[in-house]
Amino acid sequence: MAIYITDAALQQALDLTMLHGQSKAAVLIGLSRSGVQTRLRIAARRGLTPTVEAPTTGAQPLHTPPSHEAALAGRVKSLETRLKAADRVTLDAEYVKRQIVGLRDDLASAEPPDWLVSPKKVADTDPGTPTLFASDWHWGEVVDPRQINGTNDFNLEIAHRRAKALITTSVDLLKHHMVRPNYPGIVFVLGGDMMSGDIHEELEISNEVPMMPTVLDLWGVLVWCISTLADEFGRVFVPCVTGNHGRATKKPRMKGRNHTSFDWLLYQFLAKRFENDKRVSFLISDGPDAYYKVHNHRYLLTHGDQFRGGDGMIGALGPITRGDHKKRSRNMQVGMGYDTLLMGHWHQLILLRKLIVNGSLKGYDEYADANNFSYEPAQQALWITHPQYGITFQMPVFVDRKPARPVDVSWVSIPT
Repeated sequence: MAIYITDAALQQALDLTMLHGQSKAAVLIGLSRSGVQTRLRIAARRGLTPTVEAPTTGAQPLHTPPSHEAALAGRVKSLETRLKAADRVTLDAEYVKRQIVGLRDDLASAEPPDWLVSPKKVADTDPGTPTLFASDWHWGEVVDPRQINGTNDFNLEIAHRRAKALITTSVDLLKHHMVRPNYPGIVFVLGGDMMSGDIHEELEISNEVPMMPTVLDLWGVLVWCISTLADEFGRVFVPCVTGNHGRATKKPRMKGRNHTSFDWLLYQFLAKRFENDKRVSFLISDGPDAYYKVHNHRYLLTHGDQFRGGDGMIGALGPITRGDHKKRSRNMQVGMGYDTLLMGHWHQLILLRKLIVNGSLKGYDEYADANNFSYEPAQQALWITHPQYGITFQMPVFVDRKPARPVDVSWVSIPT
């Protein structure tokens, strides 16, 4: 982002250069000589001229240092100018959240709600707190079944149907297939790549609708998802991180990653929609990771696009395991150790105690087929965190009810 230089700072560079030359002016302002030259060029374009005259014969030589007071005054003015410029860059994201979106709280530093960390009463027979992991929805993308031997089909109509199935199936599993379904609430994780995006030329051409209508359509669906979960479970905690597909830049960015992401903007508008609903709370990270606890169990949520590599034998598990090891080491050094790493990105459901990798709503696609990746149905992760035992029940939520093979209702059988 370009930093605006005030006329006062440009005038200072002009006057000090007129009095002392560019090299000495650079020292007084606290810039490099090329920085002073840049300010002189900008001043010329704005039509500014020096307000002092160059020293005449017999006057103080150019190399004579100015008084101590003058040097301090010039330094203070320079620091004030640079501080204002830094504040302008730092406050850009806050300005979007508070002035444009209208949010009152800083959602990047929000704490998990009390009911999630310290529930008032937990019976020994209560199962704990469920987490539903939603990521890699790729809203707006089209998967052509003719190009992948009919193994999958995806478009906006199917996406709507699968999103509804994700919520209704999760509610059914948690409420009708558990002995005592008493929950303090539910965690609804949004793990990024919620929309297809335009990061590749082929996506720009093949996506069903452009980016802006996609965001609006997805926003409405997620409002329904969160509202339904709040109605069913009473309270919803929504931790969020951005993915790589929602970015507005061609290449991924390390600085300002989230503030150029439609995922992040979508989350902010969702938080605005529910800001007066006491049942719903958000944690929207301004970085690539979100750190939170469910009871005594510590989670680190990331999208997973930082991890790269793999091969035909070990697949995605190699880079994922290496990435988890690096993150654990880094977090331990800053007192933010975690028990379980959560990520999406790989479109491959892996349910372990220390690592949970989510599947996708989109399912198998042309990219996976062309690279001979193993078939993966459209599914998302669901599990329960117990206050004493941590992660206990883990179950995939299949969002497409098409059976892959005839159903055998036998309890146990021996193939012949």
